[in-house]
Amino acid sequence: MRAVVVGGSAGGMEALIAILSPLPAGYPLPVVVAHHLHRTDEGRFAEHLGRKISMRVAEAGDKMRAEPGRVHVAPANYHLLVERDGSLSLTVDPRVSFARPSIDVLFESAARAWGEGLAGVILSGANDDGAEGMRAIREHGGLCIAQDPETAQSRPMPTAAIEAASIEIVLTPERIAELLGAMAGLDEAPDGDGAAAEEEGR
Repeated sequence: MRAVVVGGSAGGMEALIAILSPLPAGYPLPVVVAHHLHRTDEGRFAEHLGRKISMRVAEAGDKMRAEPGRVHVAPANYHLLVERDGSLSLTVDPRVSFARPSIDVLFESAARAWGEGLAGVILSGANDDGAEGMRAIREHGGLCIAQDPETAQSRPMPTAAIEAASIEIVLTPERIAELLGAMAGLDEAPDGDGAAAEEEGR
């Protein structure tokens, strides 16, 4: 794997902390996050996340490189994209699914840049932003992971992505953390039976 992208909205912060807090400061992959933010956020989301996890957290800047061991957060009022060379860029293009930053915009650009080396994670949220982005990740050979809607504060976002991209890896935030650790060689991955059992229990 080359990178991880994560998208969330209502209820997504709690899930994001549960996923990232077990990962070490030296996690060997970059993590890029698009979360629906109020236009007056002014960096508070990134600051709060940085106090809760070991990895470095920073708001993404235009032309910044996506670095291993760092969580790059899309700032309020900007779409965050991944360029072909792995650098990040910001735009003020129109809102997508009523959101800027848009999860679809991040996921679709990341899928083009990182292809089969990308893992996408969709979390709690109240609309369908991220569903088309997850479909793009699957079409480019990446790994699609969804928070189990039964554990989400708001179910529509993970549910829409599961349906749009035929996502089979549906896990609790804690199990997603285990899987991301295993992808980087830090631990054992949740086995298929465990993932299937959780999906059947939804």
